[in-house]
Formats: sequence, structure tokens, C-alpha cells
Amino acid sequence: MEKIVVLTGAGISAESGINTFRDADGLWEGHDVMEVATPEGFAKNPELVLDFYNQRRRQLLEVFPNKAHFNLQRLEKEFHVEIITQNVDDLHERAGSKNVTHLHGELLKVRSSKNENAILEWKKDLVLGDLCKNKSQLRPHIVWFGEMVPMLDKAIEITQTADILVIIGTSMQVYPAASLVNYVKPNTPIYFIDPKPSVSKNDFNNLKIIKNVASSGTDELLKILNKNF
Repeated sequence: MEKIVVLTGAGISAESGINTFRDADGLWEGHDVMEVATPEGFAKNPELVLDFYNQRRRQLLEVFPNKAHFNLQRLEKEFHVEIITQNVDDLHERAGSKNVTHLHGELLKVRSSKNENAILEWKKDLVLGDLCKNKSQLRPHIVWFGEMVPMLDKAIEITQTADILVIIGTSMQVYPAASLVNYVKPNTPIYFIDPKPSVSKNDFNNLKIIKNVASSGTDELLKILNKNF
């Protein structure tokens, strides 16, 4: 069974109604990135940071996977599929995808501010005074700017095993996630799905650009792969 590795970004969740965190002016939902997505911002104003992610968490609980998420799950009938996502939502899992690696953390989890391995499932608001069992403040289980990406090595290993690479809804401008494309085997077919693609056929060997939103683009992908879809 061929192995498809899928790299997904904010574009795949946009059709579910999840706002892309970063606007064109660099702000995240009206906030400076340094205020709400760095360890320094959390140390300076933890209530602001917790409220920011509480709002994101509430929004996530009100939306649903879209056709693109379900199309990726359909691929599992004919391929071994591994999804590596920059997104912190759980829409891939809710659509039924079994193998999902979150590079930047997960919104429906929290962790101890003192022990990054003390992780809890969390679907309600997180407030000051919510502590881990060792009495440390809990924080969002999100990889903030300036922090290590603990799942990167696993993502590299997965990418190296791809027979086909699919990139959906990401500009491939955010590192280290953008570097993953460099780890595929030579001449691996690459499908890039985005309405405003940031790459050209000169950037990679064996690249096919599908200039479309995630839902329609994955419809086209299934037709191209043409295995009982």
C-alpha cells in the first residue's frame, strides 16, 4: 500500500469557519503575536493569553470538519495516510483520520507550565488558578514562537517515508514546518493545493499545483489518484 504524507495548514480549516490566526498585517485576532503567542507574553500578561486561547477553544467546539478533512479520511481506504498539521484544531481527528501529528500543539489540550510532558485533555475555559497535580499553573498546549517544536523529528521521519506528498492550505513560509518538503525522497510526486499557491513548478521536481480551495482541491486530488473514488 502506497504511503501518502499530507502537510496541512490554516487553509484546510478556513472552510470550517476557523479564522487563520495571523492576519495580513501580522496581527493574531487583533493582538500582536508577541503578546499572545510567546512565553514572554504569557509571563507578562497570563490572563490575556489564557483569554485569547479560551476564545479560540470555544470557537473550535462550535465548528465541524469540512469536505477536505473527510476527503483525506477517504484516502485511507486505498493508501496508508499520515497527516502532519500545523493546525491546533482537532478537525482531522473528528473527520476520522487515524494518523495525525500536530506540529504546533493542540487547542483541546493543556499542559503544566513547569513540565511539558504533563498534558491534559481540556475543553473548558482555562483560568489562572487551574493547576497541574504538582501545583503549577496550566497553560495552553501550544508551541509558541521561540519554543522548540517537539514533534519535528517525528514529522521528518514520516516525511522521509512518503511515496506521495500532498501540501494543503499552507504558504510553506513558516519554519521549521516549511522545511519538511526537503526531506522527501527524490522524484516523489508532490501535490500542492492552495487557491493562491506560493510555489511554482520550478521549485520542486514532480510538482503538480492544484489552484483551488481545500475542499475542491482534494476532490480533484482524489480524481487524479483515481483508486475507487
